[in-house]
Amino acid sequence: MGRIGFQEILLVFGLALLIFGPSKLPEIGKSLGKGIREFKSATKEMTDSVSIEDTSSDKE
Repeated sequence: MGRIGFQEILLVFGLALLIFGPSKLPEIGKSLGKGIREFKSATKEMTDSVSIEDTSSDKE
């Protein structure tokens, strides 16, 4: 459990194609990619912030 195989991915893609149609899939992919990029950026900022706080508290 927890592993997604090729058949499952193909099934999800097929369902998305049926539900949204071929013209909407690029828009959905673009917005999904943008959301993932923003999440990664926010995560990196938070990690950097915690790292800076840790190093400053170690110096004191």
